[in-house]
Amino acid sequence: MREENMGIKKLFGAACSLLAFGMVSSASAETLTIATVNNGDMIRMQKLSEDFTAQNPGIDLDWVTLEENVLRQRVTTDIATKGGQYDVMTIGTYEVPIWANKGWLVELADLPSDYDVDDLLPAIRGGLSVDGKLYAAPFYGESSMVMYRKDLMEKAGLTMPEAPTWDFIAKAAKAMTDKDNEIYGICLRGKAGWGENMAFLSATANSFGARWFDMDWKAQFDTPQWKETLTFYVNLMNEAGPPGASSNGFNENLALFQTGKCGMWIDATVAASFVTNPKDSTVADQVGFALAPDNGLGKRGNWLWAWSLGIPAGTQKAEAAQKFVAWATSKSYLEMVAEKEGWANVPPGTRKSLYANPKYQAAAPFAQMTLESINAADPNNPTVDPVPYVGVQFVAIPEFQGIGTAVGQQFSAALAGTVTVDQALQSAQQLTEREMRKAGYVD
Repeated sequence: MREENMGIKKLFGAACSLLAFGMVSSASAETLTIATVNNGDMIRMQKLSEDFTAQNPGIDLDWVTLEENVLRQRVTTDIATKGGQYDVMTIGTYEVPIWANKGWLVELADLPSDYDVDDLLPAIRGGLSVDGKLYAAPFYGESSMVMYRKDLMEKAGLTMPEAPTWDFIAKAAKAMTDKDNEIYGICLRGKAGWGENMAFLSATANSFGARWFDMDWKAQFDTPQWKETLTFYVNLMNEAGPPGASSNGFNENLALFQTGKCGMWIDATVAASFVTNPKDSTVADQVGFALAPDNGLGKRGNWLWAWSLGIPAGTQKAEAAQKFVAWATSKSYLEMVAEKEGWANVPPGTRKSLYANPKYQAAAPFAQMTLESINAADPNNPTVDPVPYVGVQFVAIPEFQGIGTAVGQQFSAALAGTVTVDQALQSAQQLTEREMRKAGYVD
């Protein structure tokens, strides 16, 4: 009996040890909090992340998925105040060099050997590096281009050039509009935000010869070029755009285009896979592509951007975070998406090998146009006349985030008709001058 009791005690002790070990293992699992934007590619990444946790059983993932403007506000506040809410942040080409110079981001120096940093497209890698060091990994890269309905273009008796002018776009938009049947010739961003309507309008302004600042950092919204840009945009949208356009950003216009309500949409090249996917788009078999328009001045209205994954310097989980970043932006992730969703749906615009892949070229009719658009954007020389800043659809200074959004609110109001174009430009000039004086750029 005593021996039996001893055996029971040993078994009980062993069970307790196993239980305790399990509890310790569970408690020692790291949870990465990932802040990301509610775009389609990121939603897909979240769904596929079981692959990462299966490979890394000691790491759990907690997702915070936000609308674009909200994401930017929250991650900026968190990293600037060292709040420590997030271990991985979805950030863009604007934030990375500024934050890296402030010491706010972890350098991605420990990526695995098979990651192949040299495979990243030079234009995209350059925008995420400081002094040759990578501070964020691109999840997808983009420029902007024209997406259009071939059937509606044909019905209007027009042929889209590969490299259209703004005059052609305006003519085509009016010809394609059929408001009685809720078909609008053109859909463009109107929602206020430095990365929403101002991304489109800044890139467009470049092609009209406008600038944010002259070489002495003096605001330029009181110039004829900006008046021409904003007047053209407001008139075009009033004549051929959908109702409520001042509330429409990327996702709203995507939904309009996919449901057949837009003749043309000028926006991010990343949208190409969504508008040509028959699962989501009612017009998938009728979509054509063209370069962003120009105005005969040598600059097209296309931008350069990468939604990327960065690691804030305040995280206590940098090693685990870097594992996740490497997984989500690797060649093997692209292959996994291709296997599950088809090659046309892999995150575009990041790797040379993707654009050299015959399977991708065959599946993605927009591949070459995307690559040409990315390579054509020049953030170091974005405008017709010289400027003191870097950035195509943004100005790479810390103050731009606040200024750009405030100007965007004025221009959104002009589109909504609550202020005139002249009033919006006057307000933009005054608020930009005030903020630049306050920041010490001008006297």
